[in-house]
Amino acid sequence: MSTPLLFNPHTYDPAHFDPETRRLLRATVDWFEERGKRRLIEDYRTRAWLGDFLAFAAKERLFATFLTPASAAGDEDQRWDTARIAALNEILGFYGLDYWYAWQVTILGLGPVWQSDNAAARKRAADLLNEGEVFAFGLSEKAHGADIYSTDMLLEPTEDGGFRATGSKYYIGNGNAAGLVSVFGRRTDVEGPDGYVFFAADSRHPAYHLVKNVVDSSKFVSEFRLEDYPVAPEDVLHTGRAAFDAALNTVNVGKFNLCTASIGICEHAMYEAVTHASNRILYGRPVTVFPHVRRELADAYVRLVGMKLFSDRAVDYFRSAGPEDRRYLLFNPMTKMKVTTEGEKVIDLMWDVIAAKGFEKDNYFAQAAVEIRGLPKLEGTVHVNLALILKFMRNHLLTPVDHPVVPTRLDAADDDFLFRQGPARGLGSVRFHDWRTAFDAYAEVPNVARFREQADALCEFVATMAPDEAQSRDLDFLLSVGQLFALVVYGQLILEQARPTGLDESVLDELFSVFVRDFSAHAVELHGKDSATGQQQRWALDAVRRPVVDEARSARVWEQVEALSGAYEMAL
Repeated sequence: MSTPLLFNPHTYDPAHFDPETRRLLRATVDWFEERGKRRLIEDYRTRAWLGDFLAFAAKERLFATFLTPASAAGDEDQRWDTARIAALNEILGFYGLDYWYAWQVTILGLGPVWQSDNAAARKRAADLLNEGEVFAFGLSEKAHGADIYSTDMLLEPTEDGGFRATGSKYYIGNGNAAGLVSVFGRRTDVEGPDGYVFFAADSRHPAYHLVKNVVDSSKFVSEFRLEDYPVAPEDVLHTGRAAFDAALNTVNVGKFNLCTASIGICEHAMYEAVTHASNRILYGRPVTVFPHVRRELADAYVRLVGMKLFSDRAVDYFRSAGPEDRRYLLFNPMTKMKVTTEGEKVIDLMWDVIAAKGFEKDNYFAQAAVEIRGLPKLEGTVHVNLALILKFMRNHLLTPVDHPVVPTRLDAADDDFLFRQGPARGLGSVRFHDWRTAFDAYAEVPNVARFREQADALCEFVATMAPDEAQSRDLDFLLSVGQLFALVVYGQLILEQARPTGLDESVLDELFSVFVRDFSAHAVELHGKDSATGQQQRWALDAVRRPVVDEARSARVWEQVEALSGAYEMAL
């Protein structure tokens, strides 16, 4: 039988959602299941455009229902609800990242629109969603990437109060089909941040020139060029500093989706990997009797459970955010950086077990092994997000304040604050509740207690030997510190989610044994950094710990892993 911790299409019943959300999620699962594994893999191998899926989504009004905020809604089922968006991310990732990508870049394209006060543009977007159109986010450029300070999309003012836009954009998903592309540029007559403009363009306009798909994939990641594209006043979404903030706040909303897509990929791959390993006979015995195989699959399983727990808890902070509670600004890059890199580790652990089977063209795993690599690299690299996480470290570890407990948020509410986040600055002023509370609740779990020793040691490091001025310019050194801090934050939210979900403490203990090893490995890495001081080097070695070993606990966790064998297989 299947463990309830993982998504299983055969048993999936999202009963915690409202009726229309349940219907749409289940309908999406059923569409993929009826399509079958052979067609799914063949479309991936032939780089087929996602027309059939988008037709299904249009018929069911899937994007319109999930991506229209209540302020622009045409019916009571339309709202921007991060909990159900996360659920759909997981489903789409489970069946193929190409499907998720078309949805994800639609979310990004909508961000500047829903943050805008332009009523005409908002109505246009809502109408296009209802018609089944997709959207695109025209931010990055070939020469500058996402460096929006250096945009070469130039807007020449016209006599009617609008502009003529000329310039190229690069790496723009859905650029081949978007009914509306949110494009970032700058005016030619205004210097500095006051000259920024976000405007709405149509990929079907004669002045919009599609150059190519820059990747070899069903994902249409386009290069496009505007040549004297007419931008009417009603097409302008944001100007000046507000355009800059809209860009960053849109990425804040969009990059959260990468974590649950990564989870979906890993879940599908895990069913295949465990089923194969359990039925593979080597030297007269099943592969799964070998201790290293059990350890690798068990590590993959508990890491995947951790990914789900952290991401689900982060949803609550997103949905409960407001001007006085911006803790989500830490947990958001954590989902983007930490969860997606954990996904890579999960796939690698399983691949080490199934070996050549992971290359076979008739399995989902082959595409999972490729696509899992992309998620840590989208919406900002791991390094960019680690550097962002470091901005919160001192406040989070050393200066907690009282915050009301954030409840589990599965209610059918509209997360409207995400589109009025305000200026994208002031991260150093964000304050957090005491991270120790979550650890205290599980102090009796041996490896939670062992990891707590390491977390307390990190507090000592930050308080007494934090990076000096020279080390603060050494990003290589800082990123090692960031990995240690990220583990503490990761463990905290997992513990907060463990109790509400009734997580088996054997699984929790096994997961934290992995974290103890991870922390020790990062500490050793810090010890070896060129700029580490003698005091910091001694601290690093003192922070190394051995996990608490419990063979009975490991055996109980292995039973859960073994139960995945044959629990799900997609019909051909």
